[in-house]
Parts: sequence; structure tokens; C-alpha cells
Amino acid sequence: MARHAGFVQTMRLVYNPIGFKKGYNFVLFFITVGYLFGFTLSRLQYFSFGGVFCKPDGKGLNHAIPAECYYYTRDPYKLGIKLHLFTILPAALLVCFQFVPILRHKVIIFHRLNGYLVILLSTIASAGALMIARHAVGGDMATQTYIGALVISTTLAYLMAWINIKRLQIDQHRAWMLRAWTYFATIITLRIIMIIGVSIISTLSGWYAARSCVEVDSTFGRKNTIHFWPECESYYNGTNLEQFVVVQANRNGKAIEVAAAFGFNFGSSGWLAFWLHAIGVELYLRLTPAESDRLRQVSYERQLERGFKHPGSAGLTAERFGDARPYHPSSATHDVDTEDVPMKDFDRREG
Repeated sequence: MARHAGFVQTMRLVYNPIGFKKGYNFVLFFITVGYLFGFTLSRLQYFSFGGVFCKPDGKGLNHAIPAECYYYTRDPYKLGIKLHLFTILPAALLVCFQFVPILRHKVIIFHRLNGYLVILLSTIASAGALMIARHAVGGDMATQTYIGALVISTTLAYLMAWINIKRLQIDQHRAWMLRAWTYFATIITLRIIMIIGVSIISTLSGWYAARSCVEVDSTFGRKNTIHFWPECESYYNGTNLEQFVVVQANRNGKAIEVAAAFGFNFGSSGWLAFWLHAIGVELYLRLTPAESDRLRQVSYERQLERGFKHPGSAGLTAERFGDARPYHPSSATHDVDTEDVPMKDFDRREG
């Protein structure tokens, strides 16, 4: 018992200075934000576009998959991938600071300006993702629809968050910003699922994909391409520049076969990751009703002070559009301990 109490006291020395009051909130922060922060740090090497991301003969998972850089070194895909990488990486790092309580409490101007910067950078990154979707990791329909759905979902979440904060509906602002970055983080979970999928189809064998001769040539050169895929002769002699060949999906095979294996799994892994994250964030929001209720009460008070119609529901809330019961404020605002956005003078600063 004494050891347990000592451990708790020691941990409080760690998380109290950065604004956390409850240990479980810090653990959740450490896992989720650490998940995003660690992955982003590991990908900062992509700022060296030609030296790492599109390094000739690059091997392993720290580079673009084989044949991708045939397109990424040519416009408009070169512009698209650079827009994406050079904006989403700093956005993912900066957004981690949005979840540190001490910064929201003591440096609210940083929280506000950093939030605008994160939205700007990640929106540009989404535009870049749309530009490369046609050839990203093979560019099949599952991949393109996943990228499109991710861009639409995060953009709509941002829009909802922005409208709600302008209407001082702080509880809904919190919910939609959490949704936005939970959706963005699917790109990390996607990789875990994809690696498992690649291992399965490579072991089972019998999976094949169509790849253009220009992609095969970019990884093998003319001599080896014609040796393994003689159909590409028509590409080289100019009779069919759009010639495709059948390639086995195999992580242990030739470079283009590795590319086919990852291409097979990227889109489907993305959809599965998106489903898991969408469910996860909704579960979290429903398992933290005390915080939502507290922020709803604070929203009511701020909206009432500003003379908004329907205080407590001036933003985009369920009762304004559906059949939810009208909001009835409680008598006490700060009966719940929290580590969320500071509310002192919030209406004046946001107004």
C-alpha cells in the first residue's frame, strides 16, 4: 500500500506540472498523443525528399514503395507529395501541444494561434493528398476512395469545430477537433494493419495485380523488364505505351511484386483503420460525459453573457436540428475537475 502511494506521488510530480489533475487522463494522453508524436518524429526524415523518401534503390519501410517515385518525381504529383509531406508533418507535431493542459490554461493565445496554424497546414496537406491519390501506393479504387473520405471527413470536422467555437459552443468544438485528429491518425494504424495484410497474402500466395510497364521499368530497367515480362516489348517499341502486365503480390519477391503487395492492402487497411478510429473517438466522447456537460454549462454562461439566442445551444447542437431534449443549465459550473480549455475571459478573447 505504501509503495502504491509512493508511486502515485511520484507520478503526480510528472503530470501535475503540465496541468493534469488525474492520473488516468495523463495515461490516456501519453498513449494517444505519444502514438501520433512518435510516428511523426520517425517520419521527419521525409523532409529529405530525394535523399530518403525517394532515395534511389531505397529499401525497407522508410521510403516510398517501389515505383511510386516514378510519379512523385514528376509534376503534378511531385508538387502534391511535397505539399502533403511538408505540411502534414509539422501539423502533426504542433497539434500535440493542443492537448497539453498547462498550455491551454496559461498560454491561451498560443493555443488559439497554434490551432489556426494546425488547421491551415493540415488542410494544405489534404489538398496534396488529393493530388497524388491516383498513384498513391498503386492508386486502386479502394485507396482513392479512402483518401477522399479521409479528406472530406477531416475537413467537415474542422468546419464544425470552427463554427462551434465562433458560437462559443465549446463542448462541440472539443468533440469535433478530437474527431478530426482521430481521423487523421488512421494513417498510423493503417500501416500496422497493412503490414499484417501483406504478410498474409504473401504467405498464402495466389494474389496478382496489374502494373504498367512504365512502373516495372522504373524498378528493373529495360533488360530485366523484358526478361520477366516480355509483354512490355510493346511499351518499349512504342506500339502500346499503356501496356500493363500481371504481377504477383509478394513481399519477398521482386521490387514491383513488393509494391503490388502493399498496393493490394493500403486502401482496405485504410478503411478498416478509419472504422476503428471512428468508433473509438465516439466511444471516448460517450465515456466522458462529465467533461462534455461541464463545457456545455460553460458554453451556456458565455453565450448568455454575449446575448446569443438559445444559450447553451447557440452552436451546432442536436436539439437544434433533431428531436433531442432542450438544454437545461445546472446551477453549478465548476463542480467537475477538468484539464480542458481555460474559460476565463474566453468570450472576450474569441469575440
